[in-house]
Amino acid sequence: MLAHVHCTDAGDTALPPKPSIPRPGTDGYKDLPQFSAKLPLPFRRTIRRQDLHQIVPLADTTIYGMEQRGEFPRRFNLTSRCVVWDLEEVEAWIEARKQSSRSGAITKPNGPDVRLRKRRPVLDVAST
Repeated sequence: MLAHVHCTDAGDTALPPKPSIPRPGTDGYKDLPQFSAKLPLPFRRTIRRQDLHQIVPLADTTIYGMEQRGEFPRRFNLTSRCVVWDLEEVEAWIEARKQSSRSGAITKPNGPDVRLRKRRPVLDVAST
């Protein structure tokens, strides 16, 4: 039968406490080394397909077609199996789309005239 072994001895010493990092708004937070909010980051971030879909909720085929037409940032290979997009380019594309939408440059296409369809005719509510 196995006995429980206790790992504490009277001679054991406790580990020193880990230094805590100051939280935002507390003393010492301003002294921490940080990236400047005014300067760009010293690296370019890339994102994979899963991350892209969290940012841009479009289907793969839609994104691929837009890339082929030059309407979306192009993907590139980091390795033979790892495909990524440049996050900065994707964010710039989103901002451009937002501005185009607000200025009215992007319009919704008119749907088909349902009154002309041969099956399931539309009832004219005004005449009934």
